[in-house]
Amino acid sequence: MQLAVILIFLFVYLGMFLGEIPGLALDRTGIALVGAILVMMTGVLEPMQAWDAVDVPTIALLFGLMVVSSQFRLGGFYSAVTLRLSEWDLSPARFLFWLMAVSGILSAILANDIVCLAMTPILIEGCLKRGLNPIPFAIGLACSANVGSAATLIGNPQNMLIGQKLQVSFSGYLLDSLVPVLLGMVASWGLLCRLYHHRWHTNLPPRTTPHQPFNAWQSSKGFVVVMVLLLIFLFTSLPRELAALAAAGVLLMSRRMASREMLGLVDWQVLVLFIGLFVVNHALESSGVLGGVIQGMQGAGIDPTHPGLLFGLSVILSNLVSNVPAVMLLLPVATHPLAAAVLALSSTLAGNLIIVGSIANIIVVDKAAEFGITISWREHAHAGVPITGITLLIAGGWLWLRGGF
Repeated sequence: MQLAVILIFLFVYLGMFLGEIPGLALDRTGIALVGAILVMMTGVLEPMQAWDAVDVPTIALLFGLMVVSSQFRLGGFYSAVTLRLSEWDLSPARFLFWLMAVSGILSAILANDIVCLAMTPILIEGCLKRGLNPIPFAIGLACSANVGSAATLIGNPQNMLIGQKLQVSFSGYLLDSLVPVLLGMVASWGLLCRLYHHRWHTNLPPRTTPHQPFNAWQSSKGFVVVMVLLLIFLFTSLPRELAALAAAGVLLMSRRMASREMLGLVDWQVLVLFIGLFVVNHALESSGVLGGVIQGMQGAGIDPTHPGLLFGLSVILSNLVSNVPAVMLLLPVATHPLAAAVLALSSTLAGNLIIVGSIANIIVVDKAAEFGITISWREHAHAGVPITGITLLIAGGWLWLRGGF
């Protein structure tokens, strides 16, 4: 049975690393789902055991916040904000500063992937209209969305998972994350300005893209719901998943915005990815394989529960198999009091290193390509590598001061 678990685990995590299975049209979500099916078909877990392995509160929180984000997309909020930014009479460096500030704040509250998906096309249209080179601004959007999302336990899927599984206080985590995130945002902006100060402009022709018209009422309704949610997260003990589901329910009961449209914007792929990985990782843990590996490491004098080593493992694994699978794999050794901050900051900030390090990067690059703007791996790494290095250094230094290392 252990051999079956090991083979299924290797199949799934090799797929997470490659992003596909050669010869098959399977992406990471499909690979995780097939892995969960194999776990049940081989008898490693019974169907009810597999169901019990799924962390329902995490899935509920993800789903509820995705519905809330869809309210802002359908209300044209993201488009309106990006258009307003691109129309300001600002120097390129100041435009980049405000773009990164806004995207970072929005990503901390409404999830970074959604922010990048909604803002990128409008941003590139605005840059081309002003004769600006879209590449530094697109990279700035992706980097700030990743860094900004590290500020809260609802900024990205891996932080939501960490907060739910480790039962972390929303306000307590904010105390650990806010300083390194703010410093990291400023450092990222400064590095991009230095790298592109001679390449702000372009001669590419303007292009337009259809976007959702701004609806002040729907956007205001979403804003009020989000503010109430944040107050609940900060000052009450109400389970976050229940609060998020209640918020989703309130927004779905609309007279004008069809629930079909709102639910159509939910990222079901991410939810299925989580479910598949929950099952596969539980199979690995319950088989005793993972425990044996941890004991072997400890016997060799390597303690994966040590926050410094956990920080490094998280950075490496996040760029090998992506941050969500990496976090799931490392949660069993996240026992230190600051383990939640260590995992959340390291896995999120590591996402800026290469294009496939985070979904936000991939979204920005793909959307830019639709305009004929090519952001190559080398171009991204030219900015992503130093930004990742300095932000991780800042986060590691801050956690060391907090007594984490």
